[in-house]
Amino acid sequence: MRSTAVLDVREAIGADAGHVETVALGDEGHLTFCQAVLEDLLATGAGQLLLWDRTRGGVKGICASTAAHLNLISREPRIKSLSDFKEGDKIAVPTVKTSTQAMLLQMAAAKLFGPDKYNQFDSLTTQLGHPDAYVAMKNPTHEIRSHFAAPPFHYYEMSDVPGAHVVTNSVAIIGGQSTQGQFFTTTKFADANPKWIASVFAAAEEAKAIIAADPEKSVEAYREINNDKTETATLVDLIKTPAMSDWSLLPQGTMKFAEHLNRIGTMKTMPTSFKDYYLPMVHGMAGN
Repeated sequence: MRSTAVLDVREAIGADAGHVETVALGDEGHLTFCQAVLEDLLATGAGQLLLWDRTRGGVKGICASTAAHLNLISREPRIKSLSDFKEGDKIAVPTVKTSTQAMLLQMAAAKLFGPDKYNQFDSLTTQLGHPDAYVAMKNPTHEIRSHFAAPPFHYYEMSDVPGAHVVTNSVAIIGGQSTQGQFFTTTKFADANPKWIASVFAAAEEAKAIIAADPEKSVEAYREINNDKTETATLVDLIKTPAMSDWSLLPQGTMKFAEHLNRIGTMKTMPTSFKDYYLPMVHGMAGN
């Protein structure tokens, strides 16, 4: 299993666990890797919808993992709202056009300028991973002055970057909560490895419960995995903020991404509900 999250599934599936390997990939890396290998479990954002479409239903979600808020941060005093961005401004996103942040900018542009102007901000986006974008934001001479950040980097930037302020966020654009992390796999892998899939779901449920009951323990696990040197107290404060407090397993806001991607022609098949691109274990949830 390759995933950006580390799940302890060995006890649940016993000797069938096999070799577990974790690999961190960027958004485009997830899409390319899963299309090429088609035998793994992955964790990422809205890109799963594109794989469901491109594989004609061969890739589906297992469950969501978080509805953390994504915040568009700017240190440019002139930029107070999305309409203030102009030619020459640069917005750091994990991947141009296909990352969740890039899609959110397209959805926002369609609302601001009309459906046919959905790509108004595309030319302003620059591909940069969150850690590198954070470093750029702290450098007063760097050309990157805005970053569509995911936690914990929005927190760091608001604390460490002079003049940093929130321009908008995923909740404002979507009109509510939206899944920003999810586990997904191929239907071929799910059919052949039902114990793996059940164990991933159980581990996600357990992780959600641990975060709610013992934030300190959760933070220590995160620090061990990611080698984050941030003080425990700071990280505990972070996961208690509204931007990081929703660890729901049910899909939220995913159909709005589907509608957008279908409308602009990126996604050829329009699903009837989230149940089309998620495995049955979440079908009983009030997802959307």
